[in-house]
Amino acid sequence: MPVTPLDLASLTTIMRAAATARILPRFRNLETDAVSTKSGPADLVTLADVEAEADMTAALRLAMPGALVVGEEAVAADPHLLDGVGDADCAVILDPVDGTWNFAKGLSLFGMIAAVTEKGLPVAGVLLDPLLDDWIIATSDGPARLVRHDGRSVDLQTSRATRTDLMVGYVPMSHLPRPARSKVAAQFSDLGRLTSLGCSCHEYRMLAQGHADFCLSGPKPQPWDHVAGSLIVTRAGGTSRMLDGRSYDACVSEGYLLTASSEGVWNMVAERLSFLIQGD
Repeated sequence: MPVTPLDLASLTTIMRAAATARILPRFRNLETDAVSTKSGPADLVTLADVEAEADMTAALRLAMPGALVVGEEAVAADPHLLDGVGDADCAVILDPVDGTWNFAKGLSLFGMIAAVTEKGLPVAGVLLDPLLDDWIIATSDGPARLVRHDGRSVDLQTSRATRTDLMVGYVPMSHLPRPARSKVAAQFSDLGRLTSLGCSCHEYRMLAQGHADFCLSGPKPQPWDHVAGSLIVTRAGGTSRMLDGRSYDACVSEGYLLTASSEGVWNMVAERLSFLIQGD
């Protein structure tokens, strides 16, 4: 069940409609009872997440009949939904609001993510900024493109930076084991900037546009956060695979995913972070 240009056009249209109807009206307009927690106090979910995912799921089942539609919030309610992704001829994996903590706190740094997979392998990805209504899209056999709401588009290229003092890296320290955090920071004392946006959508967008040089995710990378971005950065000229060298796809749920602007940057960062997989 190959994904077609019409499928991708429908996917972006459905995402934009959910943004207009469900997400933007609730931004900086959330009642207290519209925000709750999942795995912990920092793992938030809002009515915007739930309602947008429901809208997109229903619309995609009509637009792409036969596709397995898997959303982050549906998986939170039933983790077994992910079990079918590896066998599905076509699956659409949704993150209705990526960067929910930012969204819930009124910070305009959030996005929407969709990945299309075949037997778990990524074949298309969309990283949508609902505030500016533009998106980065790529297929497994085409370029990564930034598309604006008026239809203008431009092909993207990752950074070619080679000097570490000019590089930008994204590492979510709060996701790392506490004993590893200071060691990770020390490994990049020569870096231009080591930070985190709290939003995978925008971190991958920054990498694909050449504004950043690497991002680390793990130790439990979720497919709705990373499958689309990993593909898009790769199609923009970057490199993305697990820190231990394994290929990454929607069925990989353990380990550290490293995505970088080039093979050289990937190797440099992987060498510095090798202790994460060696148990040092």
